[in-house]
Amino acid sequence: MWACALQNEVYRDRPGTDTLPPHSSHPPMTGKHNSRLCQAAFEPSVSVLGMKRSNIITIALSSLPAPRLLPPAIYAMDSSVLDREDVQRLRALIPTEDELGLIKEAKAQNPHAPLAQAELCLLTLGEIPHLSTRLELWAFALDYDSLEKEIAEPLFHLKLAMEQLAASQTFRYILATVLTIGNFLNGCKARGFELSYLSKLSQVRDTHTRQPLLHHVCLLLLQLRPDSSDLHSDIAAVTKAAKYDYSQVQSSFTQLETMCKASWEQLKILEKAEDRQNGGKMDRSKGANEEVSENSLRHRLPKILKDCEERLKVLRAVHRRVINRFHSFLLFLGYSHSMVRDTKAEDFCRNISNFSLEYRNARQAIILQREREQQRAVAGIPAPGTPVGRRKCQQEPSQDSDEQCRLEKVLRTPELSSRVDITVPQSRRRTGDIKGVRCKKMTW
Repeated sequence: MWACALQNEVYRDRPGTDTLPPHSSHPPMTGKHNSRLCQAAFEPSVSVLGMKRSNIITIALSSLPAPRLLPPAIYAMDSSVLDREDVQRLRALIPTEDELGLIKEAKAQNPHAPLAQAELCLLTLGEIPHLSTRLELWAFALDYDSLEKEIAEPLFHLKLAMEQLAASQTFRYILATVLTIGNFLNGCKARGFELSYLSKLSQVRDTHTRQPLLHHVCLLLLQLRPDSSDLHSDIAAVTKAAKYDYSQVQSSFTQLETMCKASWEQLKILEKAEDRQNGGKMDRSKGANEEVSENSLRHRLPKILKDCEERLKVLRAVHRRVINRFHSFLLFLGYSHSMVRDTKAEDFCRNISNFSLEYRNARQAIILQREREQQRAVAGIPAPGTPVGRRKCQQEPSQDSDEQCRLEKVLRTPELSSRVDITVPQSRRRTGDIKGVRCKKMTW
């Protein structure tokens, strides 16, 4: 690379190079001038900010361009220089009037002393008119897509969840089976039930086998409807919709409308300030002697805000229609009007999602039990729960049963038996001690 650069070197004897300064344009420095330069180089910088504020600014500047490059990028709202995170950092670095006053006062008292890095950054940002308004407009233009997605995505999943529930045949089979069992147990003829009762099926057990009612529902559906699914795989959107807070979605939509209206007001303030600064003769997209290109974000800002306003109208209609459709869906399921007003979309989806997971687990347990029984039947081994298996277990006692019989036989043996049983622990007293006791005579 350097070899190519040397070949393309521009020599001083070529045309246009006569205006370049010669090598010896500056006279040699005397000792006095040299001492002044050394004194200026080692002179301490002016710092008037607190330690905490100065550290915050220094840390933020480590991820930002040089302070002299910030004003042109802010005027043009150039996203190639400053991204979304950089704009957030700059919003935290907006100087206050007191800080600017202290910096300017210290600069006036020490005109030859350089400013510290934090003070120089705040002074540079303080020279930009309407800095806070520019940064807020820039942040809104960059954040609108993500803010709109946070509102539209939950609504999409809720709409898809209602469609999946309405199209699921397994869900209809489960509701019909549970309704039939409930009418039989209660001795009534109810036309429906509240869907929150589905979460109690795993808690109600029969008195004979102590199996939950959900187990019997799965057995009936596997026998009567073998084409039914596990329900959980049919309603994946219900599980996703259960993770959102739809009251927060409503508040986020209201906040987004407020931000859009405030952006229009900020744009009007910015345009009036630029017109007043430029005397009404230059283009509005020019600010602080910096000409902004037509493709920059600042030039396209009115069009962007207009597009955001139109998309907000569409989003408002989508939100209203999805919520109304959810209320109609609850009425279709048999909910009363008072229950519809009190039922939250996230609670409804969470109950259905949890029940579908319990139903899938119970169904898989029954299928695995049947597969094990089929394998035992193929191998000729009766299952333990069948009558043949129980009789076989009684005919072939295990090792524990043998040990239990031996223990009972030992316990029934008389204590003064003449036959010594080697399986019973014997006394460990010494023979000498025993003889000594026998030979001892008692005195009366």
